Amino acid sequence: MDKQSKVDATYLVGLMSGTSVDGIDAAVVKLFPSAEKEHGVEIELLAFENTPFEVQVRNSIFELFDPASATIDKVGAMNMWLGELYAQATLSVIGKCGLSPSQIFAVGSHGQTIYHAPEENVMGGYNLHCTVQIGDGAVIANRTGIPCVSDFRVADMAMGGQGAPLVPFTEYLLFNNPKKTLLMQNIGGIGNVTVLPVNASPDEVFAFDTGPGNMIIDGLVSQLFIPMTMDVNGEIGAGGQVIDELLKWMQQDKYYTMPLPKSTGRERFGQQYVAQIIEMMKVNHWKAEDVVATATYLTAWSIVDSYERYIAPQHQAEQLLIGGGGSYNKTLLRDLQHLFAPHNVQVLTQEDIGGNSDAKEAIAFALLAYYTMERLPNNIPLVTGASQPVVMGKISWPYIGRSQEA
Repeated sequence: MDKQSKVDATYLVGLMSGTSVDGIDAAVVKLFPSAEKEHGVEIELLAFENTPFEVQVRNSIFELFDPASATIDKVGAMNMWLGELYAQATLSVIGKCGLSPSQIFAVGSHGQTIYHAPEENVMGGYNLHCTVQIGDGAVIANRTGIPCVSDFRVADMAMGGQGAPLVPFTEYLLFNNPKKTLLMQNIGGIGNVTVLPVNASPDEVFAFDTGPGNMIIDGLVSQLFIPMTMDVNGEIGAGGQVIDELLKWMQQDKYYTMPLPKSTGRERFGQQYVAQIIEMMKVNHWKAEDVVATATYLTAWSIVDSYERYIAPQHQAEQLLIGGGGSYNKTLLRDLQHLFAPHNVQVLTQEDIGGNSDAKEAIAFALLAYYTMERLPNNIPLVTGASQPVVMGKISWPYIGRSQEA
């Protein structure tokens, strides 16, 4: 391990492509020791890039969300293809901040989730719940010459956890506040919240998926407003009215009342769910704008419902800090501010506190990779349901020739 990482700043790259499948987020961060922080690290974002997926890539990934069409040959090929694309994104963002690959300690890549089944699945006496992220770390490592940490979630699941959510570990390190209870709400394809009680210790932090984030909204827009793939700035939702009948049907999903810990994904709120809504729309002659407005309101409702159901009985929060693509949906933010007002919870985005909503999760996987490389635990068992702390992530090492070693 590079000796300078123990004393001076350490440079890392974090990669994230989420359930919305809109592209690759790549961040270069500078990690350095901090005497002011209880856990001794601070992060500075040096560069960030989002590389949108080309249509062919995006369509090929979506094909893999259906287990019936996700044949081994297709999964294997896309695993390598995404590895190549992640490697390109890594080199591009490193160049953007003027560093060279040789200066980067490690790359942390979340990969692209194509299947997540955290529910207990006992076969042969073993719990075979599972998760699948693709985008091979060996390809990234050997194209960039940088060690790559990938496939984070399975180590947590091996110890009985749900393998999600993982970002709360890094949120605890970076945002724990001695005076306020904070809710760190990410709104990607799926919404997830981390609860940081006042001056929390690790065993007081808890987190879970609140339900759909942008997933249903994006799915509806993709079907009803071709060629759009998302409701930019929430403009479509802003032009519609909430359909009470549809909202009540959506609120009945059993996920919202499931006990913690819990996580969800495209298997529950993906294409089949969207298809049901569109069929109901045709039968009832609902307007497309109204359907999108209702899906937007549902996301806001699910976040507030989670607060009322699981958090408020224990902790009165002062602020909800929103990250992820949903933070740019003005209609969603308006709905959240309206619903949280009775609880006296201030709704802010990462930008409001000097952060970057898009880069937040990529930064998190850079920090998770640092802990992996240092052989330090990087999960919170209370959050994921794992029986013990584990070191998550698999390390792929690039080949270093003799000329480079000399």
